[in-house]
Amino acid sequence: MFHLRRRNVPQLQDHQPGSTPPNRKSTPTSSGPVSTSEPADHDSRVHDAPPKREFANLPPEIHLLITQNLIYPDALSLKHTSRYFYRLVDTGVELKVDWLMERRKLHLECPNNQRCDLGSDLRFCRGSVKLLMQRRREHIECESRPGLGCLIYGTQTCPHARKLKTRFKRWLRGR
Repeated sequence: MFHLRRRNVPQLQDHQPGSTPPNRKSTPTSSGPVSTSEPADHDSRVHDAPPKREFANLPPEIHLLITQNLIYPDALSLKHTSRYFYRLVDTGVELKVDWLMERRKLHLECPNNQRCDLGSDLRFCRGSVKLLMQRRREHIECESRPGLGCLIYGTQTCPHARKLKTRFKRWLRGR
């Protein structure tokens, strides 16, 4: 089990007269009071800036918790974004089977061949699974079963529904 640790990050405060500015080193002198000298090296100024809030900057424990709640297509997409996530994200047999069982429960299309090779992502995503994942990305499955809503975002209506209808109408006009 991972435990999350809080880091002590100093809060930025307004500069008060008589105190050392945040970008200066304080150096003791023989006369007693603290005086300011040359600007601090680049490293100390970097620490004064507020930290960027990005997904990649989260602790590994949070990344691991997030990846454990992803379904197979989302985990596979995250896995291929960087070397770090490639090593972190598990897209093993259990995740593939869970995704296929969820599709069956929703009465969605599943791989139509008798054999489904679960050994690796490359072998699993050949044939009909590749087509199913493409249809999911394009929200085509959201329209396949009225009343289910958006299967990707989990909402009652699909935000891409109108786009699909207009694409279909344009396609019909072009024929």
